[in-house]
Amino acid sequence: MSVRVLVADDQELVRTGLAMILDAQPGIDVVATAADGLEAVRLAERLRPDVCLLDVRMPVLDGIAATRQLAGPGVAQPTAVVVITTFDLDEYVYGALRAGARGFLLKDAGPALLSQAVHAAARGDALIAPSVTTRLLSAFARHDPAHPRRQPLEPLTDREEQVLRELAAGRTNTEIAADLFISLSTVKTHVGSLMTKIGVRNRVEAAIWAYETGRAGRSTKG
Repeated sequence: MSVRVLVADDQELVRTGLAMILDAQPGIDVVATAADGLEAVRLAERLRPDVCLLDVRMPVLDGIAATRQLAGPGVAQPTAVVVITTFDLDEYVYGALRAGARGFLLKDAGPALLSQAVHAAARGDALIAPSVTTRLLSAFARHDPAHPRRQPLEPLTDREEQVLRELAAGRTNTEIAADLFISLSTVKTHVGSLMTKIGVRNRVEAAIWAYETGRAGRSTKG
């Protein structure tokens, strides 16, 4: 069954191009496009797409506000959101991740990465591009005193700490399993457990928490 996607960008050429690229990918069906965040929210609430691909900077309602309305903490039935932006050091992206987005890409990501991000979001996963996201999250974690560093509800096990660091580095479950020589089902169990312990809703929030608490970047060996 195809993943139903809504694409929102205020630039018509970009919006049309993204829609055409995604529509051409196997297993993806673009069901609507929007020129601003408010239109995107209204269409998403009516059409219930599996994934919304939202530009950060849009008129009427920006991508952060739209993400919060579609995937924020108070949303009963959140929609998976992937944020897309032109700038890899755009502070609005960090805000969008905090608002509930499952990941973000640059607009020059290419068809393969766009497709991967959409499919990952649709299955409840998140695509965190290591070349961009780790640098961005690391920078904001060092300069974001407004958000105190939360401690886990109960201590993470050594293996959960390892999985968390791998996750924060942008690894998929399959890659984590290979890196740590454990099964895919074991990885999923650890991810679910550590997310419950640190009180986050998705992998992106877990990655942010790892940076905020200084866990990201440590060696996973040993």
